[in-house]
Parts: sequence; C-alpha cells; structure tokens
Amino acid sequence: MQQITRAGEPLDVAGTLPSAGQAAPAMTLTNTELQDVTLDTYAGKRKVFNIIPSVDTPTCAMSTRRFNELASKLADTVVLVVSADLPFAAKRFCGAEGLDNVETLSTFRHPEFRETWGVALCNNPMEGCVPVR
Repeated sequence: MQQITRAGEPLDVAGTLPSAGQAAPAMTLTNTELQDVTLDTYAGKRKVFNIIPSVDTPTCAMSTRRFNELASKLADTVVLVVSADLPFAAKRFCGAEGLDNVETLSTFRHPEFRETWGVALCNNPMEGCVPVR
C-alpha cells in the first residue's frame, strides 16, 4: 500500500500508479451523457488525465479550471477530468463554469478504475474517492 499526504495527514492508497512512459492501463469510465468510454474512444489523440476526488472541492475545482485553460492550447489532445462525482454533478459544474475544453468522466459505474490506476483512497473518511496526484 502506498501513502500520499493531504493537509499534512497520510492517506493510504491502494493499487499502483502507472509509471512515466508506461502504457496506460485499460479503463472504462462514464461520461456526462451516461455513456461508457474507454481509451479507444479517444484513439488518435494524446490523453491528459486530471484525476481528482470531486469538482465540489475548492482545490479540485481550481485544478479543473486550470486544466481547461491549458487544454485550449493543446492540439490533438483530450484532457480527461476523472472523479467520483456523478456525471450530472460534473456536467453542472462545467456548465456553470463555462468549461468546454475538458471532458469529465466518472468512476461511479466503474470503481475498479481507482485501484487499477493506483488512486484508490482507503482506510480513511475519503474512501471511495480518488486522490489529487
């Protein structure tokens, strides 16, 4: 088990984070239209992942806004914001914020993503969410 720190407190994380240069593990996540998507959905594009617990936290909201800003400058790239939020909440947040350069994806139907990608918080109050990396 790995550990990360949040506000100075250690949090246990299950799974193994992919290494730089390693092929991304297979994944299935749910988009804001309630469609399941995989890496193949974005074939031919570079993929940038922003994996967060929830757009409803100040730090994650700020991160999503920043990734949206950066995404507007990237060619042939899709920026995927992955969270434990329901697709409706992520869609509402992006709509209210005017964020249209990122695509939000949810782990709500596919919690296995968290462990496969090494971002599964466990043994703490945020269990079930994905951590900020």
